[in-house]
Amino acid sequence: MIFPDRSKADARVVGTVHTPRGLRLAARLRPGAVDFIELRLDALADDTALVARIIPLLKIPLILTVRDHREGGARRLNAQQRIALYAEFLPHAVLADIELASLRQLAPAVDAARAHKVGLILSHHDFKKTPTKAELSALAGRAARAGADIFKVAAHARTAADVATLLSFLAGEKRAPLSVMGMGRFGKVSRLLFALAGSRLNYGFLDKAAVDGQWPAVLLKKRIAEL
Repeated sequence: MIFPDRSKADARVVGTVHTPRGLRLAARLRPGAVDFIELRLDALADDTALVARIIPLLKIPLILTVRDHREGGARRLNAQQRIALYAEFLPHAVLADIELASLRQLAPAVDAARAHKVGLILSHHDFKKTPTKAELSALAGRAARAGADIFKVAAHARTAADVATLLSFLAGEKRAPLSVMGMGRFGKVSRLLFALAGSRLNYGFLDKAAVDGQWPAVLLKKRIAEL
């Protein structure tokens, strides 16, 4: 298993790539600089030839994401376009990220991930607010029933109370391994705190932030190690 327990030593750092420059930076990273590279194929949909050239050069395990525009995707790709991007690059991946809300729409991509023995991250993104703990629990239940290897939540954390809600959810939810992070004012603080509290995947950027509250991924790994 990729995530065998909930110890702080199991907190992994993901470097997100959503530009050609970031892709080239990823190719130069040595093993251990970060734990995973996430390729945001929604943002790189016009650069698939470059992606195909760079992937064999990567020395770090790969997460594939084709994000829906309603949850932060860079382009308004339809379901068939998204499925095609997953299908093209899944053989290179160890994990694939699909929004919980897109499960039915992207069922062929889910089936392909399972056929390739690629782990499944089911995710939920809220750029306006932090859901209530009850809402988060309901989402986690859906993800667990769908067979998620990890359930990822990214929420806008405007207040300390929002951070407390996310932390309480992270501490109490046992049905699936979790990746939890805040965006906005409390984003950076939350990502350190949640990594220490058991968040399995902790996201940063390689060349530029995609949302407020992100750390540079290599620096995030160092900061988590210091803690």
